[in-house]
Amino acid sequence: MSRILAIDDKEDNLIVISALLKNRIPDCNVITAQSGSEGLKKAKAESPDTILLDIRMPGMNGYEVCKRLKENESTRHIPVIMFTAEKIESRDHVSGLDAGADAYLAKPVEESILIAHVNATLRIKRAEDALRRDRNSLEEIVQERTRELRESEERYRMLAENVHDVISTWDMNLRFTYVSPSITPLCGYSVEEIINRKLEKFITPASFEVATQIIEEALALEKLEEKDFGRTWVMELEIICKNGSTVWTEVAAGFVFDKNGRAVEILGITRDITEKKRAGEEKAKLQAQFQHAQKMESIGTLAGGIAHDFNNLLMGIQGYVSLMLMGVDSTHPHYERLRGIEEQVQSGAELTKHLLGFARGGKYEVNPTDLNELIKKTSSMFGRTKKEINIHRKYQKDIYTVDVDRGQIEQVLLNLYVNAWQAMPKGGKLHLQTENVTLDENYIKPFQVEPGKYVKISVTDTGAGMDEATQQRIFEPFFTTKEMGKGSGLGLASAYGIIKNHDGFINVYSEKGEARPPRLSARDGGQGATFNIYLPASESEVSSQKSEISEDVRHGDETVLLVDDEDIIIEVGQEMLNLMGYQALVARSGKEAIKIYEKYKDKINIIILDMIMPDMGGGKVYDKIKEINPDIKVILSSGYSIEGQAAEILKRGCNGFIQKPFNIKELSHKIRKILSNK
Repeated sequence: MSRILAIDDKEDNLIVISALLKNRIPDCNVITAQSGSEGLKKAKAESPDTILLDIRMPGMNGYEVCKRLKENESTRHIPVIMFTAEKIESRDHVSGLDAGADAYLAKPVEESILIAHVNATLRIKRAEDALRRDRNSLEEIVQERTRELRESEERYRMLAENVHDVISTWDMNLRFTYVSPSITPLCGYSVEEIINRKLEKFITPASFEVATQIIEEALALEKLEEKDFGRTWVMELEIICKNGSTVWTEVAAGFVFDKNGRAVEILGITRDITEKKRAGEEKAKLQAQFQHAQKMESIGTLAGGIAHDFNNLLMGIQGYVSLMLMGVDSTHPHYERLRGIEEQVQSGAELTKHLLGFARGGKYEVNPTDLNELIKKTSSMFGRTKKEINIHRKYQKDIYTVDVDRGQIEQVLLNLYVNAWQAMPKGGKLHLQTENVTLDENYIKPFQVEPGKYVKISVTDTGAGMDEATQQRIFEPFFTTKEMGKGSGLGLASAYGIIKNHDGFINVYSEKGEARPPRLSARDGGQGATFNIYLPASESEVSSQKSEISEDVRHGDETVLLVDDEDIIIEVGQEMLNLMGYQALVARSGKEAIKIYEKYKDKINIIILDMIMPDMGGGKVYDKIKEINPDIKVILSSGYSIEGQAAEILKRGCNGFIQKPFNIKELSHKIRKILSNK
């Protein structure tokens, strides 16, 4: 049963209205109130389906009553029809609409018009109730609107002003024949500015192409099948607002047919989905970044494994070369060849060093550092060799200190300088800038780092730039746009891994185009590439960097236990130790190492322990041996870098680390340093 609340200060008017409504609307229950305050109370208590409201009443007039109804959470959804006995002026319409009225009539009201408005608001109220009960009932609303449009020429008056969605109709040429007033808050246009104009003028070209294609396909389908007046289709269209901005909308539409079954109009309900669209795009962006991070992590694990195995292979070659060089001098006919092999081993070691950098295993010695000084040093060295590049520097005053491995960060910077130089074959400008920044949680979310203070380093060139596809892969190992033999594709991959390993992140911005002439800077517009590095700030004071002094091979006579699962390393390692004067015991597994140490613990002075072994890893072996003798000295040895497992073992008291491949001189210095406790 429909419930209608009539509010009028004159009892006679209420009697007439009640009789009319009960006579013309079946199952109608009329509730009356003779003042604005009484009407507000009954509206809250009875929750009627629609309200008839007189404007001119003593105390509280109709405008104030309507305004309070629309401001109240429990009554704002109730349609309100306002009426007055006076002549309607345009300002009255404005006042009524401002108050939130859904219709505005003048008394005496023609019965058919009043009943039509009441029926229309009742239908709207029922549709809105259904929408609140089920947010997925949009298709049912479209069906109901379509049937009602065919049933009555009063259909256009019934179209809702009380819902935020825009209801509109277009002819088959996509010209607007009707649009509800809610179009104005959506895009700024008035109804008059849209009526009789084509849809094409109010949406982007891409959206218009989408709309025409969907409508053509839907029309072709209708011709093939029996007419189904409930069929709807949904499309996303980008509307161009009056102020030039755009909003994304979702339009649920369906055909309106004449009595011969011919489509004559299109009825659509338009909803603003801009925020939903942006949220979806942001979610997709974050998902893509997460997937990219997972991909890079997987590639890093693979790269680290390859580097480890390759370093073990190089260790065998390096060991034999070191042994052979110990027995010859520069006059030997094979001396230069052996030195050449050693140089090639070092080149291979540099390659694996890049791989380990990408695999986030690149920090060896971390010190508080002034990045301004580091950039001055590296850029000056680079500038002396590349005279065709003009370097411009802009340093942050009082730059934050950062805790970094200076050698690794120098490697990153030089990689970026070389990358920029290769992008400017005819010369150009290289802009280097440092900046103190504070990054919040929203900014750092895609990069999986902590919010807080960072130092930002920007490296910008005036080269040709790169396209989006290249930017997506630029940090992958072995990816390169250079010709075969011109680059390994490891420079930027190593930079990515090193910065990630320092709890920072690196990104790139670029647009593909022609390289700019040297007279233009990166800020003059156009293409080029900018790499931005972010490193977390530290509270430590900048420390000086010590340089190692090269020495000859150092000898000893202590007993050394060499533990490694690779036969080649056991063989060359034992020979190297014997050549240096040490008594060498060997173990080819962790379990064997523990047995040997238990047997000869009083004789063994130091252990060289491989970190990665199949039966028992170096970490477990170290812990077991330390339980036997807490004072035993241990040097970790690995094809991996010092980060990760090695760093954890060192924190537990391990005395040192040496990375494969190492030569006899490096090994001799490491052993003597630890045994001498220097």
